[in-house]
Amino acid sequence: MGDERVRLDVDGPVATITNDHPGRHNAFDDAMDLALFEILGELKARRDVRAVIWRGEGRSFSSGRDVGSIGGGRAELTHHELMKRGHRGIQQLFELEAPVIVAMQGWSIGASFQRALLCDIRVAAQGARMMLPEVGHGVIPDTGGVGRLFQMCGHGVAADLVLTGRPMDADEALAHGVVSRVVPAEELDATVREMAEKIAAAPKVTVNMARRVLAGLAEPEIRASMADELIGQTFVSDSHDLAEMRRAKAEDRAPNYTGS
Repeated sequence: MGDERVRLDVDGPVATITNDHPGRHNAFDDAMDLALFEILGELKARRDVRAVIWRGEGRSFSSGRDVGSIGGGRAELTHHELMKRGHRGIQQLFELEAPVIVAMQGWSIGASFQRALLCDIRVAAQGARMMLPEVGHGVIPDTGGVGRLFQMCGHGVAADLVLTGRPMDADEALAHGVVSRVVPAEELDATVREMAEKIAAAPKVTVNMARRVLAGLAEPEIRASMADELIGQTFVSDSHDLAEMRRAKAEDRAPNYTGS
């Protein structure tokens, strides 16, 4: 099926996934999600690809969820089922033989930031910003990013980003190890391409074994945190407090939260 707003290009041993919805800062809707998951499934089956670049056209890597698309389609799956589909789809990143390098420019927000965190390497353009605004909307981050931030930054920084929803800029992200390099925006694509080609030129078995060691350290915790997120978000989505937030906004009044 596919969707032209998320495309795959393969050039020798290097594959490039491009978010190509620049008019919406590459915000994702359901169709784009499915296209991404289909691409990851294809990459799992390819033995000729030795490195993957994930980038975005326009000003941002991705501004997260396209809020304009929410509620616009038929509800064929429950919220819980949608989350399980999303987890299965993005966890294919863990099953790729090729490492994934993310080129982050402009905004990386919400689930798109979390998806970038699940990849192998992140490189930021100067001026890039990233954030997790979910709590301010009455829900929790649910794509594995909290677990990865905890591994990178520790409890204090992860709690600050999650609970306040504040932005993190490229320099702070570099200081905490969220990104490994910060480069001028005009050099971002060339930098990640050079990195991908260097990885692709290394012995395949060596790259695989190095990533296996890293995965053994990191992935069990991430999979466990995503399982907790699945339960927590399902509970939150049917909670009194979330319903109260929505009522209060509709009635233009202060909410009265009960913690249930």
